[in-house]
Amino acid sequence: MGSRKSEALAFSLVSGINHAMARLVDIWDSIGIMEDQRIERMQTVKKHIEDLLRDMITEEETLRHRIRTSIITTQKELETLCLEMSMDPYRLEEDLTVLQLEKNLRCQLETLQKEKNERLRELNDLRQQDEELCVTLCSTPYYIPSGSLPSQTQLQELKEHIKNLSVEKESRVKVFSGLREDIKNLMDEMGHEPETSLERDSVGSDTDIFLLTHENIQALKLLLSQLEIKKESLISSRDKLKNRATSLWHRLSYPEEEAEEFKQEALSTLSDDLRRWRNTVERLEVLQRARLEEVIDKVRQELVVLWDKCMFGPEQREPFNAHFCDNNYTEELLLLHDSELLKMKGVYEAARPLLEGVEKWERHWVLFQDFERKAADPNRFSNRGGALLKESKDRAKVQKLLPKLEEELKTHVEAWEKTQGSPFLLKGQRVMEYISKQWEEHRMQKDKEKNERMSKKADSSHFKTPTKRPHGQANSSVTPSKIRKTPSQAALRTPTMSSSSISSSVSTSNVSSTFLCVPGKPPLSAKQRTKTIETCPNPRTPLQESNSDKKPSSISYADFTNELSKKANHNAILNSTVKDML
Repeated sequence: MGSRKSEALAFSLVSGINHAMARLVDIWDSIGIMEDQRIERMQTVKKHIEDLLRDMITEEETLRHRIRTSIITTQKELETLCLEMSMDPYRLEEDLTVLQLEKNLRCQLETLQKEKNERLRELNDLRQQDEELCVTLCSTPYYIPSGSLPSQTQLQELKEHIKNLSVEKESRVKVFSGLREDIKNLMDEMGHEPETSLERDSVGSDTDIFLLTHENIQALKLLLSQLEIKKESLISSRDKLKNRATSLWHRLSYPEEEAEEFKQEALSTLSDDLRRWRNTVERLEVLQRARLEEVIDKVRQELVVLWDKCMFGPEQREPFNAHFCDNNYTEELLLLHDSELLKMKGVYEAARPLLEGVEKWERHWVLFQDFERKAADPNRFSNRGGALLKESKDRAKVQKLLPKLEEELKTHVEAWEKTQGSPFLLKGQRVMEYISKQWEEHRMQKDKEKNERMSKKADSSHFKTPTKRPHGQANSSVTPSKIRKTPSQAALRTPTMSSSSISSSVSTSNVSSTFLCVPGKPPLSAKQRTKTIETCPNPRTPLQESNSDKKPSSISYADFTNELSKKANHNAILNSTVKDML
């Protein structure tokens, strides 16, 4: 369609020229211009038209050359720009005219140049932010070679770098603010005035005085830790002064109301509080020096209490006896007593867990002995209402708990002695020696009580001649009837009976002696019984028999119960008292 229009336009142009020449000829004819002049004029017209067309062709040729030159130049610029921007080379489209190609290349070049300018502007802004953050954080800026155009990847990495620095800055600002606030609060609490430049800067109002570096953070942390140590030192010194003042108030019988009022007085800073307590202690020490004898006596009372709490024996108290009995009341003597009192408080605190364990064992030991005494009392069977059952359960619980307590105490004492490097003594004895001695004394006491009961029974079994009563007078006492026993019951009267069973047998019968009868055999006469007792004047209990050959140096609850179980007669039918004891 376009070619048709151009062809029609060219035909119209030729037709127009022919028409114009025809009119010129008519004009020349009408004028009467001769042929020679007509040719000359026609040549002038031709030259004018040819010159005009030649000029036009020249201009178009120039345009075409310029377009081709622009294409070449634009292509080179595009290649260079794509290389700078780390982009793939621009690919030319096929089947394009020169004019279209030049236009496309020119548009692409303009687009890339615009993008380049945007990248450079963005790089400039990002670099400025990065430099500011790096200066504040003393960090290394993100490296992009100078004069180079960053790629999109580099710009994205730079943005991430700036983002991370911003987060780090925010974190450090928070840490800095927290440290400065803590330092300021500590100084205010202690009443501490800034002394160094770091202290002054840390509590100053200028927040930009510190660079947010790791070194500055560490410096503030170190300063904070030093202030915390100083605070702990002030609190420790104040507490020592408070304890000292409390001790002096107690020694000097100071009114409790005034002391409590002084303790609860409103305070401003730790330094002021420390100064106030120091002045109070100094004033009380002046009063103490004026009343040395009374004060030293009170310290001695406190020492005795601590010695008793720590269960110190005479040997352990002996090193201080010379000072304890010294009646020359001087400040030096008071200092010695105070030093001993302080040492004993440390000993008590260090050994408190063990002492509490010993105290727990002793409580259960007293309960165990109490249950043993109750078990030997025959009157307990008159009790009704379930009390006897409860007593039996409680006794079994105590009997089961005592060995556990002893084992735990032994383990803890061994660990303590290993740590302290010295033996743990109770009343001058090792712990297990002390416990073994308690068991040994308990065993000996039970043997003694058993022998006494056996002796009483032997004495009561001697034959006595009945006294003659007056004629006609009724018998004031009821002659006890003889109790017949089965063979198995008769077998119970053996020396293996426990002390509690013997006591029960004697108490439950209201006669001076009990005759055991076996079917087919007459009972023993009084003379025979007396002879039998005389042949065995000192009957042994099971524990005595087991210990007659070799007396153990120490005994525990487990040994105590094992002895009973070894010596028990398995063919005997024990009464409830014996069962409870076993």
